[in-house]
Amino acid sequence: MKYVCSVCGYVYDEAKEGKPFADLPDSWTCPLCGAAKSAFHPEQKVKKQAASVTSVYMDEDMKKLSAGELSALCSNLARGCEKQYKEEEAALFREIANYFAAAAPAVPDADISQLAKLIQQDLSEGYAALHSAAVGDSDRGTQRICVWGEKVTTILNTLMQRWEKEEDRFLQNTEVWVCTVCGFIYIGDAAPALCPVCKVPSWKFEKIEGRVSV
Repeated sequence: MKYVCSVCGYVYDEAKEGKPFADLPDSWTCPLCGAAKSAFHPEQKVKKQAASVTSVYMDEDMKKLSAGELSALCSNLARGCEKQYKEEEAALFREIANYFAAAAPAVPDADISQLAKLIQQDLSEGYAALHSAAVGDSDRGTQRICVWGEKVTTILNTLMQRWEKEEDRFLQNTEVWVCTVCGFIYIGDAAPALCPVCKVPSWKFEKIEGRVSV
């Protein structure tokens, strides 16, 4: 039987590997992108999920965005403008993003468990609903965003789970890399040769430096 990584598409073939997927330890990760074992699904199940996603109901009511959400939205729009070499528009979106970021109130009792809960909610509800609406409107651009976004969010979920188990040991003697195109996060000594999600080369990755204590 074959199992497919929901992030990068790596296939674990039990026949070739000589070991049942179920016998792999829970700590095993995808050799290509680092996703957790839980991010793998039987090959047939992956195909069924892709075929049924359009049946998800999408609430037609508009949601009022918070200052923090507006900041994130404008920041993403700025990055999109950068990729299209529209520097003036990108600068304006960054200015708006910074304005809303300054206006966003602090989140009370914010911790890693709340962040993990929000990530799980995106994976279980958010992307399915967005993809359904995009398919209904024949919006291929948004459909592509959904594919990339869900893969990136899945790897974030994996990293959150590893951090909860290992804490500071998780990042010892290694580096954190972020793809500047799709946002994929990679933990390793060097950036991957190709982004597992959007397939851009390693030079599109940025190394995230730790904060300096003052």
